[in-house]
Amino acid sequence: MSQIGSFALMLALGLSAYSFVAGLLALFGKDAASARLGETARRAGIATFGAVVLAATVLVAAAFSDDFSIAYIFHHSNRDLPAAYKFAVLWSGQEGSLLFWSLLLAGYGFVLRLRYKTDQRLFAYASMIIASVQVFFLLILNFAAHPFAVMQGGLPPDGTGLNPLLQYPEMVIHPPMLYMGYVGFTVPFAFALGALIMNYPGEKWIQITRRWTMVTWCFLTVGVFLGAHWAYSVLGWGGYWGWDPVENASLMPWLTGTAFLHSVMMQEKRGMLKVWNMVLIFATFLLSMLGTFLTRSGVISSVHAFAQSSIGTWFLVFIAIAIAVCTYFLLKNRGHLKSEHKLEALVSRESSFLFNNLLLLTLCFTILWGTFFPIISDFVQGHKVTVGAPFFNRVAVPVALLLLLLTAVGPLLAWRKTSIDSLKRNFLYPAIGALAVGGMMVLFGVRPWEDPSYFYAVMAAILSALVIFTVISEFLRGGRVIAGKTDQNLVAAMYQLCRRNTRRYGGYIVHFGVALVFIGILGTPFNKEVEKEMAFGDKINIGPYTLVCQSYTQDDNPNFSNEWAIINVFRDGRQITTMYPERRFYKSSGQPQTLPRIYPSFKEDYFLVGDVYLVYEGKNETTGRPIIKAHINPLVPWIWIGLIIMVFGTIVALVPNAAVVRVPNTSPVRTPVRAGAGD
Repeated sequence: MSQIGSFALMLALGLSAYSFVAGLLALFGKDAASARLGETARRAGIATFGAVVLAATVLVAAAFSDDFSIAYIFHHSNRDLPAAYKFAVLWSGQEGSLLFWSLLLAGYGFVLRLRYKTDQRLFAYASMIIASVQVFFLLILNFAAHPFAVMQGGLPPDGTGLNPLLQYPEMVIHPPMLYMGYVGFTVPFAFALGALIMNYPGEKWIQITRRWTMVTWCFLTVGVFLGAHWAYSVLGWGGYWGWDPVENASLMPWLTGTAFLHSVMMQEKRGMLKVWNMVLIFATFLLSMLGTFLTRSGVISSVHAFAQSSIGTWFLVFIAIAIAVCTYFLLKNRGHLKSEHKLEALVSRESSFLFNNLLLLTLCFTILWGTFFPIISDFVQGHKVTVGAPFFNRVAVPVALLLLLLTAVGPLLAWRKTSIDSLKRNFLYPAIGALAVGGMMVLFGVRPWEDPSYFYAVMAAILSALVIFTVISEFLRGGRVIAGKTDQNLVAAMYQLCRRNTRRYGGYIVHFGVALVFIGILGTPFNKEVEKEMAFGDKINIGPYTLVCQSYTQDDNPNFSNEWAIINVFRDGRQITTMYPERRFYKSSGQPQTLPRIYPSFKEDYFLVGDVYLVYEGKNETTGRPIIKAHINPLVPWIWIGLIIMVFGTIVALVPNAAVVRVPNTSPVRTPVRAGAGD
């Protein structure tokens, strides 16, 4: 089986190398022979997808057949591993994840090459650039991180098993989503670099890549949030974001990709920021590669990172080459990227997009600096100095609040210049409603002057409410206009409004989801936690809840042994649920895992829903009693609800606009009366 996989990878390398070289040569010529050569390059790129699919299929089949003669299968699987996790073996280790990256890139390239008739020359450039990236990954797979390397010595009876932290249902979904985002940004990067090389006229390349970029951004968004949810549900520390280096690595390309999606609208509408948009999409691709380098080089310590290896050097060389190529063509063809208009007013949609970009890039640079600071300090001082959450929060929190303000204000500003009357008309009532929300928080006991974290929470609530109210007001305003002209009810009119301009109103829905995410985050200063050793009948009082230990027990399974506590949860003297915080010990790997249990109190709190979060910390060796840590995390479920709304908004924005239905004028036509006709 390993021979088939090795052959498939070598074949894929040969095909992708041919696709790159032949595609490059074909672009230099304009005769019939060059066209035929370009067609063979396109077909070689398509065939690459088949070869990589074969290699990935062989690796998954080896996991399901327990073929421990392959070293990768031995280190990441075992006989008693559940089927879903055997499939996840494909991306659970260093070599397999690189093969999965190559598989996704080949898949994106496959779709792109099938759609080449949209603009054959631009697609040929993009295909050639994608092939060059594919060659890089296949070189690593064949010569530096080979997934089909064979075990030396005898055939082992069983594997060492999958990392316990990865044996969670979400890990079957989270890495593919994250990788589809990482890998997907190669496509808009390839189109942008291709358009720059060929001095592509107009903004058509942006229109071609808009849906590619939005789909990729959506995948990366889901991947980032699923990673946060995995950390929340598995790691057992009670939080969802710890500014871990690998978390940061996934966030940075998301920030620059978000900036690109906003600023590229200025290029479409006004012919502005052409150089800036090129830099943004190049940076997004390079940050995706940098994140891959961070997780695989061993230069940083992270619960998410793979073991230290030598392939970090490969990534550094590739990133350096990519930067050199992008810089060369930016300088060479910068004259083609001159802006057609200038900023005319500070209060305009253009300026809001500029500020949005500056804030996103400020946050990205801060995260980049904080992530690499231990490496820089080690190089300069000889020892690593690690920066923690306080460093990141000091910049991220105020910048995020300013971004939230722009999320509310920016889309409703006019192009070129916005009048005072327009500002009053669009923002008066939403602003009053938002301030009322802040006032209610103060009335209910939140004192923003007592603690900076309370101040930020109140500001986040006010700005989130402003976003929500402005979005609702825009739907209502447009819906009333359509309802008045078509005699539809308001709901049908708002649906019709959204269908007429899906990109705009889908964006509003995404902003609504962002506001809900901030509402979930603003509950952080009000978190509570208690840790206690619990015997039968012992209680923990935390917030409005009373936790009673009913019993604790243990069990044994083929894959792991486990122990857990049975905790009854009471509120106002009434039992509302029973929770089972658990701790497992995996036999193959010899590693423990803590599995928290989470109860979202929707039924009791409605909009103020929070999580009861219990962790089985282990047993007191002296008394044999379990140690339970209890958390109350207010509002956290709104983060995951916000994600769902953001994905829905992105899907809406991807739907083509519906044709405007013309309503005939049924009012009677008045015949003009001539002066003097009645005389």
